[in-house]
Parts: sequence; structure tokens; C-alpha cells
Amino acid sequence: MKWLYGLIGLVLLIVFHEFGHFIAAKIFGVKVESFSVGFGPVLLHKKFGDTDFRLSLIPLGGYCGMKGEKDFQKALENNQAEINGDSDSLYGVSPIKRAFIGFAGPFINLILAVISFSIIAGVGYKYYSYSNQIILANELYENSSMAAENAGIKTGDKIIKINNEKVEDFSQIISEISTKADEDIKITVDRNGEILEFTVHSELDKESGIGKIGIAADTNSLLEKEAERYSFFPAIGQGFKECFEYTKLTFKSIGVLFKGVNIANTVSGPVRVTNLLGATIEESFKADFRNGLVSILSLMGLISLSLGIMNLLPIPILDGGLILLALIEAITRKKIKPKIQYYIQFIGLAFILFLFIIGCVGDISYFIHK
Repeated sequence: MKWLYGLIGLVLLIVFHEFGHFIAAKIFGVKVESFSVGFGPVLLHKKFGDTDFRLSLIPLGGYCGMKGEKDFQKALENNQAEINGDSDSLYGVSPIKRAFIGFAGPFINLILAVISFSIIAGVGYKYYSYSNQIILANELYENSSMAAENAGIKTGDKIIKINNEKVEDFSQIISEISTKADEDIKITVDRNGEILEFTVHSELDKESGIGKIGIAADTNSLLEKEAERYSFFPAIGQGFKECFEYTKLTFKSIGVLFKGVNIANTVSGPVRVTNLLGATIEESFKADFRNGLVSILSLMGLISLSLGIMNLLPIPILDGGLILLALIEAITRKKIKPKIQYYIQFIGLAFILFLFIIGCVGDISYFIHK
């Protein structure tokens, strides 16, 4: 069942994305010829107005088919100097309108992420963690990082601040350190009532892509904690704040990919994402309603945010590429030649295929080892 749950969750996020394009196209006068849940052969369809709504065989997302999307291919085949289209087609409207149509899909994903994180902030949740008292990892495991020990931190120290951010349990410590790979980190500890500060240079774990300094939790100090609950408007503010923090982390993670990490481990393909989402949904049904809801919304929010951010990258064939080309046309007041667009899109397609293959190889490796 977890695969079914995961597939439904992933399809919903992608369909909402396509629905954003649909709404924007309607607003700016572009005819939407088809809107499909799924790809491939059409199983069911019903026409409402100008749009043929479809349920297709392959449940891996969906699409919003707008009038004029094939005008680019026609212009290329006929060796035209520019792409011409009817006034109600994608290439017939102004570049600014086309840019907004491209932006609408990722925008819906970003809004869904804000809503998810806002609900989490409003309902709150319980979680379990260990205290902020640490043990040096090399006392427990061989070949562990010694960054913390080399800086002067000792077993029994209580970490109370990381880069001046207060931390109260081991979950917060890991959350802060894991996102700071190969960086100097200022760590404040309480050693038997004495407050000490250390600068620790974290290491990059090339298998997982996260930062580590060689500390472990004191497992004799399990805590049950309650996350802060916010009223309506502060919860919305917290939702925006979470999205901003995760967006920064996403771009930081992209940078880490170029530091020699094992990309097959750190880049997840569609199979692993579906499995993770499905497993989370399935396990959440077994938990109490509040924590189950939080688990589902948290992962759905993260995936939705990632979809939005990745689609906004200025890479041809993605929404960001469409937006970039439209803005160039708007600024220069000249239409980009179809051949130039073709070569640009070819490079973008090669890049996307490269990431897709790496993701699939990583998925296969993950499930074989699992």
C-alpha cells in the first residue's frame, strides 16, 4: 500500500503544479487544449469548454497542454526566423504573460509548502530526542570524525549554542551541524557550569553529503518534547520562515554536489521519493492523528518546495528556462530564433537526463543494499 500512497501523494503535487499553469493560461487568454492526470494513453476523458480533461495510463504526474506549444517545433522544421502564433496561443501572447504562465506552476508548489508548514506550526507536535549532553563519537565507533575532540570538546559537555543559536536537545544539534559541512562552526558548551566556546571545522560526509564533527548522543537521557504551537497569523509567518530556510538549504545542498560527494546516494530518483513518501503516509496512519498529520505535511511540504525551486532554475525545458527566455525577449524586444532555442533546450535536456539517470542508479543501488 505504501507505493500506492506515495504515488497518489506525488501525483497530487505535480497535478497542483500543472493546475497553476492552467489557471495562469486562462487568465492571460491562452487556450488550454488538454489537462491530464497521468501520461500516455488516455483512459477516460471529458471535454468542458475548450479543454479536454483526461485520466491517462501512466500515473507519474500530469500535463497541461496549451495551444501553440508545437509552434516552436513547426518554426524549427520550416527554418523560420521567429516563432509566430495565434493571439490565444502560448507564443502568441506577450513574453511577460508567457513568463507568468511559466511561473504559476512553481508558485502553486511554493504556496502549498507554506500552507503545509503553517499548519504544522499551528497544530504543534510531540517528538522524542536525547539531551544536549554529548559523547565523543570515537569513544563509541572506529574511524569517527575527531573534529570536536581536536577543537577541545569533551565527553559530558552540554552543547547550548551553535553559531549563537540556542539548542536544547540532540535533534537540534544534528539539525544545525548536518547543514554546515566543511565550515567553521562556533560551538558553546556548558562544562560542569563553566561556559566555554570552541571553533570546530566540520567534515563533509561524502556518502550522505552532510556535515559531521564526531559527536554522539548520550542515550541515557531520552526526552519527550513538545514543539511550540503558534496562533493563526504567527503560524503563517512561521510557514514562510520555514520555506525560506529550506530554500537556502536546497541551494546549499546543490553546491555540496560539486564537492565530491557520492551523487548516487545524495540525489534521489522518482522511485525512492515515492517509496519515502508512501512509507511516511503509511506509518503516519498508525500514529496519533496530530503527529501523523505533521509527518505527512512535513514531507509533502518539502517535496512541493523542492519541485517549485527546481522548476524555477533557469534551465531550458524547465519552467525557469521558459521564464528566462521570455524575459530576454521582453527586455531586448526581439524574438529569440527557434534554432538558438533548440540548442539551448538540447543542453538543458541533456542536464536533466543526466540527473534523472543518476537518480535512478541511486534508487537501484539503495534498494539492492536495503
